Amino acid sequence: MTTHDVLTVPAFDFIQGDSPLLVSMPHSGLNLTAEVQAGLTDQAKKLPDTDWFIPELYDFLESLGVGFIKANYSRYVIDLNRPYDDKPLYATKTTGLFPDILFEDTPVFAEGKASSDEHKTFCKEHIWKPYHGTIEQELARLKAKFGYAILFDAHSIAAEVPMLFDGVLPDFNWGTNEGKACDETIANAVTQILRPHYTQVLNGRFKGGYITRHFGQPDNNIHAIQLELSQATYLNDELAKQSEYQLDEKKQPLITQQLKDVIEACQHLSL
Repeated sequence: MTTHDVLTVPAFDFIQGDSPLLVSMPHSGLNLTAEVQAGLTDQAKKLPDTDWFIPELYDFLESLGVGFIKANYSRYVIDLNRPYDDKPLYATKTTGLFPDILFEDTPVFAEGKASSDEHKTFCKEHIWKPYHGTIEQELARLKAKFGYAILFDAHSIAAEVPMLFDGVLPDFNWGTNEGKACDETIANAVTQILRPHYTQVLNGRFKGGYITRHFGQPDNNIHAIQLELSQATYLNDELAKQSEYQLDEKKQPLITQQLKDVIEACQHLSL
């Protein structure tokens, strides 16, 4: 197996900014390797567990001078928000480095069609390692330049996922690994700026995945916070129920402005 055989597009896109803030988008990728695509179930081929349209929602980053890194491959190829050794992050049911079940608790792959060990190793070396290495290098650069760095890990998820949690998620689900991943000033800033019609929780069901937990080192002046945004805040609800994903023209401008306010609040902190 060669790189040419597997990666038809770059593992990720990275735009360097001129701000203490770096935004990571590990689950917005839509591309598949040939081996993964050949093995997916019909439902998995719809990529239902994607963090849909996250790059579009944050399309203002470059205008603010904020750098970002965006995965190009689906989490069904490799989940960049899981540890390299695939140790579970949650005691409750979840998915791993190489997901084998969808959030709806059905198989990702047809029987006998899961990725080979060789393919998994390739993806770890050519997608996971470069993505995380780039984050590490950029956070070090930002810290050297500004005295501190903030990693904002941008995610989204369906409002209702019975396999993962009961009931309906709040609109904004902030995770700081119970305060271990960032200075409380950051969590205070982002939670205080939300408009009243949005709901939110801090360190609820989503406390921050591997990226937040690994890179958040406030004692070293590197901070990390995760936002798990409910897709009910921006998707067309009726189409989403049919596993079709489109932005809602009325919701999108409102959520994008709110996200812009959040990002600007992070930019203007004094840490």
